[in-house]
Amino acid sequence: MKNSGASPGQPASELISNRIADLGDWRGVTLGRMRKLIKETDPGVVEEWKWMGTPVWSHDGIICTGESYKKVVKLTFAKGASLQDPAHLFNSSLDGNTRRAIDIHEGEDVDEAAFKALVRQAIALNSSGKSKPSKKAKS
Repeated sequence: MKNSGASPGQPASELISNRIADLGDWRGVTLGRMRKLIKETDPGVVEEWKWMGTPVWSHDGIICTGESYKKVVKLTFAKGASLQDPAHLFNSSLDGNTRRAIDIHEGEDVDEAAFKALVRQAIALNSSGKSKPSKKAKS
């Protein structure tokens, strides 16, 4: 994996912007577009940089992560199995009890309204307090 060039104390939003720029191809464009949709849906979203280089968007808990691979941009919703997905955006990690992911391949478009609805649901679920935060998650 390529070194992100991260320095201690660098803001997560800057690290995410750098990752998007470093990708330099359709993956960067796609990750940037999805980030924009998340921020439009929740202007107060918290951007984090975890697990040695994974963009994470949170609001009262993780909404989703944004990973980039050679042939796919993957948005993994931490509690995706609990979300309604009438547009069937989730197309990966479907057999688990908790997470669900959206794999976006080159040239694919994601239904923006349906994606924003998933983000809103994830925020509502996190804010409802229905799941207990892990001991590790507490600061």
